[in-house]
Formats: sequence, C-alpha cells, structure tokens
Amino acid sequence: MRQAPKVKICGVTKPEFASAAAEAGADYIGLMFAESPRRITKEQAREIVQAVRGKKGKQPTLVGVFVNRPPLEIATMAKEVGFDIAQLSGDEPEDELEEFTIPLIKAVHVDSSIPGPVRLLTLRRRLTFLKQRNILPLLDTKVKGKYGGTGQPFDRELAKTLAQEFDFLLAGGLTPGNVGEIVAQVQPWGVDVSSGVETSGVKDMAKIQEFLKRTKG
Repeated sequence: MRQAPKVKICGVTKPEFASAAAEAGADYIGLMFAESPRRITKEQAREIVQAVRGKKGKQPTLVGVFVNRPPLEIATMAKEVGFDIAQLSGDEPEDELEEFTIPLIKAVHVDSSIPGPVRLLTLRRRLTFLKQRNILPLLDTKVKGKYGGTGQPFDRELAKTLAQEFDFLLAGGLTPGNVGEIVAQVQPWGVDVSSGVETSGVKDMAKIQEFLKRTKG
C-alpha cells in the first residue's frame, strides 16, 4: 500500500499562493522560468522563496521549471533564487543530464499517437534511464508546440501500469474534482497540478486546499 501521493503545485506566481500551498501540505512548489502565462522574474521568485522559507514546520521543496536552458544557467539561477530542484520540461538531450549539479525532475511527454505497446516500451526505457540516474520523471501529455501546462490528460491504464514499476509525478488534467478518483485508480508516487487549481488563469487558494485534501485524504 503506497503512502499518500506527493503533491506539486506548479506555476505559483505570488507569495500568498505559495504560503497557502505550503500550509495546506504541498510537498513541492513549482516556479516557472519557462515561457508561460505563469512565468515569473528572479525577483518574484525570491519573494516566493522567502515566504516559504519563513514558514515554521515542514517546508515544501522548491522547484525551478525550465525549457531547453543550459545546465550552467540553471545552476546559477538556483544559487541566485534559492530553489532546491530543477525541472527540465523541454527536449533536453539525455547526455546533457549528466552535466547538472543539482537534483532534477525531467518531464516525459506521452505521445498518444504512438500505438499502445510501442508507447509502453518507449516509456519503460525512458523511465528506467531516469531512475538509474536518480532523476524523478514527470509524465505529461504531449501537445504539439507546448511543453506542459495544457491540462490535457492521457491514458490512465498506461499510467497505472507504469506506476507499478516506477516512481513519477503524474500531470495532465488533474483537478480537485477528479484527483481522488485518479489517484485511487493509478496510485502514482505523486501528482502535479497547475491550471487545475486556477480560476480565470489565477491560482485559487480554495482549490489548492481542496486539491491537497482530496489527494492526501
């Protein structure tokens, strides 16, 4: 029996949203440095980091989210801002992953156009590669021209099969209304949400709290 899934709230843009997520029990908070409506500056990121670090008790792990940026640039940003982990959400080549000096999350974009058996074999190879390097995968739906944050779900049965073999964060289409059912079916190590806890494109504190309650409850 797995423990309650880890929860990552991604695309947090204000200190008060990060504080609400931390108080509600989020395990990870994602700071978006890639092109996105949720992109923030270094100065905004520092304010969020300070707000979270000022909390008493267990603090969430802070994640800087990037797309196709050089390892040295990300390492420098981590020192300047103070986040703990880098999430790579682009087409970063496998050999480049060895160059990073901080812990990593690597987005794996699931292509629903590939036949099921081939898709499963491809994902197993990819997740095995990441596991061997202590890199946490994040499974998200592949959408042409996008690197994440689309809110598009993918095959739950495929995710369930992979969850029996690998730890990963499950993303794509999760909301407070469906996360409890999906967690019960798939039993992932963790889940990732961004647009699913927003109202009119802005983080909604009530939705963040409800998402965490239904995921961990």
